[in-house]
Amino acid sequence: MSYYIYSLVSVLIVSLISLVGILSISVKEALLKKYVFIFVSLAVGALLGDAFIHIIPEAVEEIGNLNLVAFLVIGGVFLFFILEKFMHWHHHELDKENHIHPVGKMILFSDSAHNLIDGIIIGASYLISVEVGIATTIAVILHEIPQEIGDFGVLIHAGYSKTKALMFNFISSLTSFIGVILVFILGSFAESIVMWILPIAAGGFIYIAVADLIPELHKEKNKLYSVIQVLVAIIGVLMMYALLFLE
Repeated sequence: MSYYIYSLVSVLIVSLISLVGILSISVKEALLKKYVFIFVSLAVGALLGDAFIHIIPEAVEEIGNLNLVAFLVIGGVFLFFILEKFMHWHHHELDKENHIHPVGKMILFSDSAHNLIDGIIIGASYLISVEVGIATTIAVILHEIPQEIGDFGVLIHAGYSKTKALMFNFISSLTSFIGVILVFILGSFAESIVMWILPIAAGGFIYIAVADLIPELHKEKNKLYSVIQVLVAIIGVLMMYALLFLE
C-alpha cells in the first residue's frame, strides 16, 4: 500500500511544479508579454538540452541501437510536423477569435507526453525501492522547473492569458497520474515502453524548439534583446547539463 501512496504523492508534487507560473500573477500582463521572450528563450535551451543531453543518450543506452534511436527521433520530428500542419489547417476556424497560435497547443501536447513518461518512470522507480523512487522524484522535479517556466512563457507568447496558461499547463501535468496508473497495471513492463516513447518525445522537443520557437525569437530586431535571447537559451542548456551531476 505504501508503494501506491508514495507514487501518487510524488506525481502530485511534480504536477504542482506546473503552477510555477503563479509567481507572475502580480505582474501586469502587458509587462509580462513584453519580456516573455526571456521565457521562450529559456524554453528553447531547456527543450534542446533535454533532448540531446538527457533523452537521446538515455534511449541509446537502453535500446542499444543508435540507428534505431535516430530513426525514432526523426519520426518524432515528422510526427510533430504533421501535428502542426493539422493544427494550422484548423487554426483559422477554431482560434480566429482568440488568436491562439498553434505552438501553444503543440507545447501542451508535448508536455503531456513528457509528463506521462515522468509518471511511468516515477512509478517504476518505486517498484525498485522507496529510496530509488524518492531520488527519481527529486531528479524529475529539478528537471521540470526550468522546462515548466519555459512552457508557461510559450503559452503566454501563443496568446493565452496568465490564468488559462496556468490552468492548461496544470491539466497537461496531470497525465503523470496516468503514467503511474499504467505502472500499477502493467508493472515493470511499463518502463520498457518508455524507452520507445522517449526518442519520439525528443524529436518533438527538437521540432518545437527549432521550427516554432527560434523563428519567433528571430522576429525581435532589438540588438540587446537578441543578445539576451542567446544568453538565456544557453542558460537553459547549461541548466539541463547541470542536472547530470545531480541525477
